[in-house]
Amino acid sequence: MCPYDLLVASQAAVRAASVVATRFAALPQHRQEQVQDAGLALALSAVNAVSLLPYRSHLHPLWLALVLVIAQGIPLAWRRARPVGAGLIIGVARVAYDRLGFGFAPFPLGPAIAVYTVVDRRGRVWRWVVAGLVVAGMTLSLTTPGHDEPYEAIFQSLIFIAAWVAGAISRAKRTSLEEATDRAERAEAEIDRQARRAAAAERTKIARELHDVVAHHVSLIAVQAEAATSLLPDRPQQAIRSVEIIGDTARNALTELRRLLGVLRGPAPALKTPMATLAEIDAVLDQVRDAGLPVDLEVTGTPYALAAGVDLTAYRIVQEALTNTLRHTEATTAAVTLSYEPGFVTVRVADPGPRRDSLPADAGGSGGSSPRAAKASDGFGLAGIAERVASCGGHLAVGPSGLGFAVTARLPAR
Repeated sequence: MCPYDLLVASQAAVRAASVVATRFAALPQHRQEQVQDAGLALALSAVNAVSLLPYRSHLHPLWLALVLVIAQGIPLAWRRARPVGAGLIIGVARVAYDRLGFGFAPFPLGPAIAVYTVVDRRGRVWRWVVAGLVVAGMTLSLTTPGHDEPYEAIFQSLIFIAAWVAGAISRAKRTSLEEATDRAERAEAEIDRQARRAAAAERTKIARELHDVVAHHVSLIAVQAEAATSLLPDRPQQAIRSVEIIGDTARNALTELRRLLGVLRGPAPALKTPMATLAEIDAVLDQVRDAGLPVDLEVTGTPYALAAGVDLTAYRIVQEALTNTLRHTEATTAAVTLSYEPGFVTVRVADPGPRRDSLPADAGGSGGSSPRAAKASDGFGLAGIAERVASCGGHLAVGPSGLGFAVTARLPAR
């Protein structure tokens, strides 16, 4: 064969080996193990049989000797699925070979691999049972005529001890790997749970902010729209003022929404917009007054800087409580009280009522002439206030106050 033919043949062999390796790697884990064990069983059986052929003239009958040495290899194809059964067949075949007086016994790789597999794959009871069977089998084999040399006992003992130690090491390594995998899976599951909790908390926070911004401004827009409707056509100048307030409120709502969207989209100029604070509460009060609800503000104690989250919470409480007053009551006035004391600030929003949902069916006049005749509806305002107060570690009191309603929150300053 010329060098070129050799090169072509070697390249074809490499390609074939690559295809076989690729297909093998694509098999499931248990199928790979089955293929590996079958290959080991066939290879060891072939080696055992070939090792006897030079001595075939001394083995009678030869076929029986070949069957017994092949039986020490073939059961290894099921060594992982049935380690004890495969080991028993291999051990019986080995002892039978020695007891029948066949010489030139092959190296006891089959029994050693069987012992290794049992130690690696089975529990303590089976391990010690197999250890007893190995000792009994060695005793039967070594008491057969022709096996009385001490070195043979030492040699076989060392082989089986090495197989036992190797199996124990493999078992410990696999157990450690399984424990590490289990810990990793638990840690990953915990990370996923934390991520879901964080995402849920963030969604709640975003929903709360959107509700506070949208509900307040849309409520003002609705009130002013109904006011403008009730004022036309008799009082056009006042109706124009209501329409102007609607435009200003809508622009303010858009500004707030852009700020929130900027936060959601990541680093952007919108992030530089400061959060709402109690220092800006006058703007909210002016909007409510423009909607037709006079609001009195009383500040007791000496105002001081609050933590950013507390400041925003106090601001949103006032905003949401006044929005609810507009939407759900026929109150003619409202009162906001900010009380500063060492370590705490108390926010109270109260109205004299009555609540719209407690009025008779014909209350509120006819023709929708009230500038605050917006329909009451269930919402998430009070729930949002409760969440905000809880996140700050404060205390919230919500309930009737005479014919009216009061919201009182005591918040830690830091």
